Amino acid sequence: MTDSELIERTITYVKITLQGAEGGHDWFHIQRVYRNSLLIAKDEKVNILIVSLGALLHDIADAKFYDGDETVGPRKAAEFLKSMEVDPDIIKHVVNIIENISFKVSLKSNGQHQSHFNSKELDVIQDADRLDAIGAIGIARAFNYGGFKNREIYNPDVAPNLKMTKEQYKKTTAPTINHFYEKLLLLKDKMNTLTGKKMAEQRHQYMLGFLDQFYAEWNPLPPKA
Repeated sequence: MTDSELIERTITYVKITLQGAEGGHDWFHIQRVYRNSLLIAKDEKVNILIVSLGALLHDIADAKFYDGDETVGPRKAAEFLKSMEVDPDIIKHVVNIIENISFKVSLKSNGQHQSHFNSKELDVIQDADRLDAIGAIGIARAFNYGGFKNREIYNPDVAPNLKMTKEQYKKTTAPTINHFYEKLLLLKDKMNTLTGKKMAEQRHQYMLGFLDQFYAEWNPLPPKA
């Protein structure tokens, strides 16, 4: 099987698997991350097949939709790739990417920072995934998920928690606006690649403008005479 055939079969598998998924974690999210991964990869020395497979399979079973079970996604990805007779070293690399791409991996776990897998391919896909969490689409995804979980849009009496552990982050039920401060506004400074950093800057500024407008509408001032 050629690389292009493998990628096409992976796309088909992901589309079928994610039918009916929550709108922020559906096939279109995967497609955007895949396209941005290829865009960022043009300026990086990476294995394009691993980047492609990692991007396409990174959210095949997001833990937040499986009672927090972080083993389902890597397992499903590995099973699929094995069925496609993909080289075991590539499968291992893709699984490592899926296990380490999430923002929550960067948080302390039970008071300790953990040692994690690193690769240029992970850097590329992680940047692409984080880009989809910020800017106009990131805002839309945040409120879509908040609605999906029946969370408040904003509550002035609930302050953002900027020191959450991984366990607290996974269990939070805070209003969606808090998510901007607890994650989204932090992503610009966590980008790995130069291309990712450049793309994130504009999206970050867009979110700041959105928040200014949001608060202006929440607490409107009387019009000037």
